[in-house]
Amino acid sequence: MPIDVDDVHAALATVNDPEINRPITELGMLKSVQADADGTVTVEVYLTVSGCPMRETITERVTRAVSAVTGVTDVRVVLDVMSDEQRAELRRTLRGASDREIPFAKPGSLTRVYAIASGKGGVGKSSVTANLAAAMADMGLSVGLLDADVYGHSIPRILDALDAPTVVEGMIMPPVSNGVRVMSILYFKPGGVAEPVAYRGPMLHRVVEQLLSDVWWGDLDVLLLDLPPGTGDVAMSTAQLLPDSQIVIVTTPQAAATDVAIRAGTMAKHTHQQVVGVIENMSAFPCPHCGEPIDLFGVGGGSLVAEQLTELLGTSVPLLGRIPFDVALREGGDSGRPLVIAEPQAPASAALRSIAQTLGHRPRGLAGMSLGITPARR
Repeated sequence: MPIDVDDVHAALATVNDPEINRPITELGMLKSVQADADGTVTVEVYLTVSGCPMRETITERVTRAVSAVTGVTDVRVVLDVMSDEQRAELRRTLRGASDREIPFAKPGSLTRVYAIASGKGGVGKSSVTANLAAAMADMGLSVGLLDADVYGHSIPRILDALDAPTVVEGMIMPPVSNGVRVMSILYFKPGGVAEPVAYRGPMLHRVVEQLLSDVWWGDLDVLLLDLPPGTGDVAMSTAQLLPDSQIVIVTTPQAAATDVAIRAGTMAKHTHQQVVGVIENMSAFPCPHCGEPIDLFGVGGGSLVAEQLTELLGTSVPLLGRIPFDVALREGGDSGRPLVIAEPQAPASAALRSIAQTLGHRPRGLAGMSLGITPARR
C-alpha cells in the first residue's frame, strides 16, 4: 500500500521541538520528506545549531510519529543544520519584528509574575521556589523560573538544569527540567559554579534585564523569580523591569527571620508592588517516634509576618501555607529531584502543592496594587 506523504506531513506537524515546544513544521525545521515503495520514509530535519543537545530527542520524536503512519515500515531521520539566514528567520518567527523587549512587561501580558523574596538567607527560599515551579508544571501550567539571585545562584542544581542553553542568533533557549524553563547567570560564567560574580548595581540591573529580554521564554502561564535575600539592587531592578510582578515572602517561624521578612515585604510600598502572601518554611513537623509536633525553629513567624504586612501595607496579605521541616526537601535540592516530584505524598509536598495551586490559578487583577497615579485637584 503506497504511503500518503500528506499523512507523513500531518504526523510531523505533531512533533514539537523540545526546546521551543512548537511543531517543527512551523519553525522551518522540516527540510524534506521522501517515501519509498518499500515503506521506508526518509525525513530530513534542520537543527538550530550543530551541537544541538536535543538532537536525539528530536530524532526519537520524528521516528515515533512517522512510524504510526499507515504503510510505513522504516523511518530514517537525517539531521542538517540551519544556515544563518534560516536562524534569523526562526528568531523573527519567535520574537516578531520587535527585539530586546521584556514580554512580561508588555500591556496585556497574561503571565502571572511572582518575585519570591526573603529578608535573610538560609530560610529555604530557593528550595521553595524550585518546588513551587515544579509543582505548577506538574499541574499542567507553562512555567519559567529566573534565578535572579545573581550572587548565590542555586536553581540549576536544585532542578537538575545544569545543561547549557542553546543560543540561536543571540536568542537564548532556556533548558527545561522537571517541566520548568530555567535561566540563570550560571550558564554564562566561564569558570562555572566556583567562579564568583563581582557585579555592582548597574551591572546587576543589566544582567537581570538581559535574562528577561534575550531569553525566549515562550507563552508562560507563570514566571517565578528567585530573588536574592534582602532589599538590594536586584529587588529594585525587578520592580522597575517588571512593574506588574507580585511579591511572595518566605520566612521561617523564628523571630530573627520574621523581623527582616517584614522589612522585605514593606519594600513593596516603595516599589509599588503587591505582596500576595507569606510562606512559612521549616514549620513544625511530627516527631518520628511519638508523632507530637516539634517546633524546631519556633512558632508563629509566618502568621506574624502576614499580620504585620497587612497592617503596614493596608491590604490583605494572607499566610499562603506552612511547609513542615523535612530533610528530604534539602536532599531533593542536592540531587536535583524536587520533593514535590520525588515524594508527592510527603506532608511538605502537600503544603507546597497547595501553595502552588493557589498562586498558579490566582486571577490577575488590580486589587492591592498601586497604580502610580495621583488624583487631580478640583
